[in-house]
Amino acid sequence: MKSGIPVALFLTGLFVYTTPSMAQDASLAQKVQQVKQLMLANKQQLSHYTWQMQETVSVNGGVKEQSVYQIQLGPDGQQVRTLIAQPVAPSSGGRQHGIIHRVKEDFKAYAQQVGALAKSYSPLNPAKIQQLYARGSVTVKSPGSPGYSTIRISNYLKQGDAIALTLRNNPKTLTSIDVYSYLAQPSDFVTMQVRFASLPDGTRYASTTTVNGQSKNLTIVDRSMNFTPRTR
Repeated sequence: MKSGIPVALFLTGLFVYTTPSMAQDASLAQKVQQVKQLMLANKQQLSHYTWQMQETVSVNGGVKEQSVYQIQLGPDGQQVRTLIAQPVAPSSGGRQHGIIHRVKEDFKAYAQQVGALAKSYSPLNPAKIQQLYARGSVTVKSPGSPGYSTIRISNYLKQGDAIALTLRNNPKTLTSIDVYSYLAQPSDFVTMQVRFASLPDGTRYASTTTVNGQSKNLTIVDRSMNFTPRTR
């Protein structure tokens, strides 16, 4: 299966930025504060909900696993997942079963690495974004769609990684996050796309998260659904 983001296109869209003038720098400082405030507000609002997440793991376009989790935020703001459904694939015996088992274990190990890397970027740390801004690692992208702006964060976790956050200016909301990173080597790159939606009360949440592990054509898609208020 081909990745949803060709590497050259992803990098072109992510790395073409203007050199900030003093006015742009002031605007960027304001946008960094907006991002921090939006993230903290969203986390606070989501802490009042529990919801379900369907996670689908595919290799070369074929579904390998699909699980459903009950989700809520823990005291540290991190997701606490409880598995509530996981279809079991039929097993077969003999030599063929051994081959299938080894292949499955290989893909599982890779999927765990990719999943762990993606988790390290989600949620983003507002304090770290502020630190990177002070170091000059946060810049503003040249104007794109009217009413939207994008800021870029580089070297967030690894040298050479990049994060693009797209903001809607009115009302001020975070609409998407795109991440480019890698496993042990830059050649084994991983991309992540997060798209946000709103609940009826205005709470923003990651409706769909798509993670692509390029070297093995592995895709992990998380879809959030069935939000209900938490009982106190």
